[in-house]
Amino acid sequence: MADFIKGLKVNYSVSALVCILAGLVLLIWPGTTTQIVCMLMGSILLVYGLVQVAAYLRLRERTIISQGMLLLGIVFSVIGLWILFSPEMILMAIPVIVGILIIIHGIHNVSQALELHREGYGRWWVALVFGILTVCFGGVLVRNPFGAVEMVVRMIGISLIYDGASDMWIISRVFKVRKDKEKIIDAEFVDIKDE
Repeated sequence: MADFIKGLKVNYSVSALVCILAGLVLLIWPGTTTQIVCMLMGSILLVYGLVQVAAYLRLRERTIISQGMLLLGIVFSVIGLWILFSPEMILMAIPVIVGILIIIHGIHNVSQALELHREGYGRWWVALVFGILTVCFGGVLVRNPFGAVEMVVRMIGISLIYDGASDMWIISRVFKVRKDKEKIIDAEFVDIKDE
């Protein structure tokens, strides 16, 4: 059980660190990062679509399923080309998607704060504030009040850095409370055994 909890802590910490690093990349290179992501996404969809079309053209027997694959291939190819030639539309969707993910993460942080409160941790409200602020950051991204995409991407970067840092703090508190509780239970067990 201790190994499982230790592994869980490592997984959460790595996830938080990845958030911070991704946030730094977006904060420092917003334009380049978004262009690369769009180009990759567009290229993958275009290649996948062309492969589907080529597979259909090689078939000798044409069925409804193969015609569906042809249609899918054409649709993916068109979407891939659209992304490659107008990445701005995709760039405007990224803040909304990331915002929704951050809101979900913030709600999870709020639930962890409430768990800390139930466990009797004195500063549970700090974790609650972090969780609520995370939800607010996500909400700002979903509403997308910024005109410039680079500004939005930088905001995503700041939100990811904040999300990762607050996550690390909350995780450390959750595991500290659990560890302290286990020590108390072990101490009581030893006392009973000695008697």
